[in-house]
Amino acid sequence: MPALRNYGVYISHGWDWKEEYYRLVELLNKAPLFNWTNYSIPEYDPIRTMVKKEEVERELDRHIRPVDIVIVLSGMYADHSDWMQGEIRVANKHDKPIVGVVPLGGHRVPPAIEEVALEIVDWNVKQIVDTIRKKALPYRTTG
Repeated sequence: MPALRNYGVYISHGWDWKEEYYRLVELLNKAPLFNWTNYSIPEYDPIRTMVKKEEVERELDRHIRPVDIVIVLSGMYADHSDWMQGEIRVANKHDKPIVGVVPLGGHRVPPAIEEVALEIVDWNVKQIVDTIRKKALPYRTTG
């Protein structure tokens, strides 16, 4: 059997809703026949305390530039998050595909996410993994 591709994934999320992030990471880790590397900003990362927009975007750039796809947890808080808008800007700057995931419980997807997402998927590991496989860049870019 050929080796499985390893997908570089950045998950955009708000730390005030970290339970959703950790649930999604657990789902992806347990998904059968799916390998991935998590490029998301960890909870303990000092970027969370940076106040200068340029510093934050430079650090976001460092995390997002090498990925194959960006996943946005699409709860309504995304509309009000400068942080998430910065992540979306950086993803767009590097032409990274963006997929919205409707959080567990089926919240509405904010217009800001609908506008940038190639696809919006439900909280279903098979649907999320299938979408990553379909929408991810065909190769890892490092530029």
